[in-house]
Amino acid sequence: MITSVLVANRGEIARRVFRTARDLGIATVAVYSDADADSPHVADADSAVRLPGNTPAETYLRADLVIQAARDAGADAIHPGYGFLSENAEFARAVIDAGLIWVGPPVESIERMGSKIESKELMAAAGVPVLSNMDPETVTEFPVLVKASAGGGGRGMRIVRSQAELAGAVEGARSEAGSAFGDSTVFIEPYLETGRHIEVQVMADRHGTVWAVGERECSIQRRHQKVIEEAPSPLVERTEGMRERLFDAARKAAAAIGYEGSGTVEFLADESGRFFFLEMNTRLQVEHPVTECVTGLDLVALQLSIAEGAPLDPEPPVSRGHAIEVRLYAEDPAANWLPQSGALHRFEISALASFANPPGAGIRVDSGVVSGSLVGVHYDPMLAKVISWAPDRTSAARSLAGALLRARVHGVRTNRDLLVRVLRHPAFLAGDTDTAFFDRHGLDTLAAPIADKDAESLSALAAAIADTEANRAAAKVQGRIPAGWRNVVSQPQVKRYESASGEHEVRYRITRDGLSGVEGVRLLSSSPTRVELEVAGVRRVFDLAWYPGIACVDSAFGSVTLTVPPRFDDPADHVAPGSLLAPMPGTVIRVAAEAGQRVDAGQPLLWLEAMKMEHRIDAPVAGVVSELTVSPGDQVDVGRVLAVVVEES
Repeated sequence: MITSVLVANRGEIARRVFRTARDLGIATVAVYSDADADSPHVADADSAVRLPGNTPAETYLRADLVIQAARDAGADAIHPGYGFLSENAEFARAVIDAGLIWVGPPVESIERMGSKIESKELMAAAGVPVLSNMDPETVTEFPVLVKASAGGGGRGMRIVRSQAELAGAVEGARSEAGSAFGDSTVFIEPYLETGRHIEVQVMADRHGTVWAVGERECSIQRRHQKVIEEAPSPLVERTEGMRERLFDAARKAAAAIGYEGSGTVEFLADESGRFFFLEMNTRLQVEHPVTECVTGLDLVALQLSIAEGAPLDPEPPVSRGHAIEVRLYAEDPAANWLPQSGALHRFEISALASFANPPGAGIRVDSGVVSGSLVGVHYDPMLAKVISWAPDRTSAARSLAGALLRARVHGVRTNRDLLVRVLRHPAFLAGDTDTAFFDRHGLDTLAAPIADKDAESLSALAAAIADTEANRAAAKVQGRIPAGWRNVVSQPQVKRYESASGEHEVRYRITRDGLSGVEGVRLLSSSPTRVELEVAGVRRVFDLAWYPGIACVDSAFGSVTLTVPPRFDDPADHVAPGSLLAPMPGTVIRVAAEAGQRVDAGQPLLWLEAMKMEHRIDAPVAGVVSELTVSPGDQVDVGRVLAVVVEES
C-alpha cells in the first residue's frame, strides 16, 4: 500500500495528483525549485523539499535530487506527472532500485517507446499502421516533418517545404532536441498538411487487462503543441467503424510492449478515417481531464491502484456526453505566440470543481497558478486547463466560451480571446477541425481581441471616470464634492490610455446633469471599482481593477487592459533606430550573424530560449549589423538590446 507519494513535477499536474492522493488518504510530498518557492503546488502538499536552483536542468531534471527528496520526506512512491522525467527510463529504474514504488509503466515499456524511430518499427511489426521514415540524404518529396526521436511537446520539430530548407531544419531540430531531452537524434516522415490528431487513452494492469478508455481529438494546435482537446472526436463520431479500428490498434500497441498503467497512443488521421501511429506517451497526458469527464473515472486513482497491483475491471465504463478542454497560456498569439511573464495580479474562473469532475454539466479548472502568482521564464507558460462537460458538443463549447469570457485574468497577456473565438467559430462547431485550423481561418482574425475598438473606447471612458472617483476618494480637501465637478466650467477633463488597438484620449465633463461631452452615453453610477453607463439606451457595467501602470476593465464586451502612459518620457527608454530588443527574458542559445555583416530582411540573427521554447530573432530590414551585443549563453532581460541593424538606404 502506498502511504506517501512524492510528485516529481510542479504546477498544475502536481496539484492534480495531490488532490486524488488526499481523497485516498495518501500523504503528499512536493519538490520545488527556488523559482517555485511560492508556487501553489508547494502549499498544497503535506511536506515539500527544496531543489536548489531555478532551471529544470538544475532541479526537476535531477533524478538523484528527486529520489533523495523522497527518502528525506519518507515517501514510499514517486509519481512523475508529465514532462520532465516522466518518460525517462533511467529515472524509473533508479526509483525502483531505491526501493520506491514507481507510479508508471515498466522500465522496459518506457525504453521501447522512448525512441520514436524504434517504436514505429515495433508498431509496424504489431500490425499498427505507421508513416514511413525517410533518410535525410534521399528526401525528394516535400513537405516533410523533422521530429525529435526523444521527448515531445512540439520541441525538436520542423516543417520543411523545400530541399533548401532541409539542412538548416535538421540542424535546428537536433539542437533543440538535445537541449530539451538530452538526445539530439531526429528523423523525418511525410507531413500531412491537414491531418487530424486523434489519440486513444489506454489503461493496463499487471494481470493482462488492457482498456481502450476512449479517444480524444487534439487537432487544434500551435507550434505542434495542443491548444484545444475534446472527447469524443467529431471525426470518429461520424466515421463508421473508425472507433473500433482505433481501439484495436491502441490495444495492440499496449500489448506489444507489455504495458501497465496510464498511457496514450497517438495517431494522425485523414478525413476518410485512415490513421497512422505517431507515438505512444508512456505517462498521463495533459488532456486527461476530458476523458475523466466523459467516463467518470479518476485516472490518477487508477494509476495509484495499478501501481499497488490491483486489477482493472474487465471493461471500462461507457462514455457519456461531451467534454472540451482549452489550455490557457500566458502568451500573445498575435505576436507569433510570444510567451509572457510577470505578476498575475488576479486569476478567477468560475467553476463547479477544481482538479475533479464537476457534479453535473459545468466547468472544471485545473490550474497551476492563483491570484498573486508570478509567471516566470523557466517553465512552460500554461496557466490552467479549463474544461467543460455537457450532454452534447455544442453546449460544451458554448459553456466553455462563456466561462472564459467572464474570467478575471489580470496582469499578463493570454490566449483567452483566441480560445473564445475558436470555440464560437462555425467551423469548430461543425467539427471541421485539423492541424491547419489557424492557417485556414487566419490567425490574425482569430487572435484579435474580443473587445473591438469601440468597446475599448467605452472601457477607457469607464476607467477615466473610475480614476477620477479614486482621486476624489483619496482627497484630503473637499472630499465630498462630486468627482470631476467644476463650479465654473472651463476645459473638459482629459485622460489618456493605451490599449491593444492604440491610444485612447478621453475628454469629458461632470456637471449637475451628470456626464457630458460623450455623445450617446449617460453615467448611471460610479466608484473607483465599478462604473455603470447607459450606452444608446443599453445599461453597461464595467468592473475596474488598478495595478501599477495598468487598469484592467472587465465587461460584457470582454476584458480590456489599459496602460497608463507616464507623464514624462524617460531618456533611458530611448534606443538607437534599428535596435532589436529582447521580447522576453531568456538565454541566447545560437548566434547566426556578426558585426559588420550584411543581412536581408527576415534573416535569422539569433535564437533565444525561454519557457521551454526557442524564439528566433530576425533582421527587421535589409542592412548591416552595426552592433551585436550578445553571445551564446548570455542571459538577457526583456528590453535588452541584442543587435542593431542599420538599414541600407
